[in-house]
Amino acid sequence: MAYEVHKRIARNSLLIRSLPEQHVEHLLTSAIWKHYERGETLFLQDEKATSIHVVLDGWVKLFRIAPNGSEAIVSVFTKGESFGEAVALRGAPYPVSAQAVTPCDVMHIPSSALVHLMKEDPQIGITILASTFNHLHSLVAQLEQLKAQTGAQRVAEFLLDLCDCEIGGCTVTLPYDKVLIAGRLGMKPESLSRAFARLKNAGVKVNKNHAVIEDIETLREYSEHDPAVAWNKIP
Repeated sequence: MAYEVHKRIARNSLLIRSLPEQHVEHLLTSAIWKHYERGETLFLQDEKATSIHVVLDGWVKLFRIAPNGSEAIVSVFTKGESFGEAVALRGAPYPVSAQAVTPCDVMHIPSSALVHLMKEDPQIGITILASTFNHLHSLVAQLEQLKAQTGAQRVAEFLLDLCDCEIGGCTVTLPYDKVLIAGRLGMKPESLSRAFARLKNAGVKVNKNHAVIEDIETLREYSEHDPAVAWNKIP
């Protein structure tokens, strides 16, 4: 039963659903399906990439270790999201490491299977390019957040992404620990705590791993407010 559920999730992932239908079943059959416990490593930085990865359940982080030993979070992926396309197709070393931050299930598609199909059907190459572009767009959005938003606004957007409704109040569960959330948002843990405190004025109350949002629209307006406006006001 779990296998069939995972196949449905895989089929609905951005990468797989964009492929020509006649190739989907072949790729799913070629894939390796694995479960990881929290803290388990999927691959290490500088290992040769041989697969493209699709998260079926749970959360996976990509990170690099700086020369001083500190960890830099590059991205975090969850159900239906894929990563590793570009390096796997080139057979290049992974520029990051990947680790399960919650118990998770991941489908690994051998890059050799995709390369074989790409030679038969060029349309697959276009699909892979589109998926790679999606990752680039996400990184650009993260850079824009770091440059244009305050820490509290970045946290507000993070919470809004977790909401399952568009209006009214909502309670969301933080998907992983606050240290990782801080790293994902380019903040230190103490800065994240201050950001949560500032969001009280926007109707957000955090209790352990839950955030109660009083009004989604109010929080959205807060996240979209231009911080530069305050500097342009005449005293």
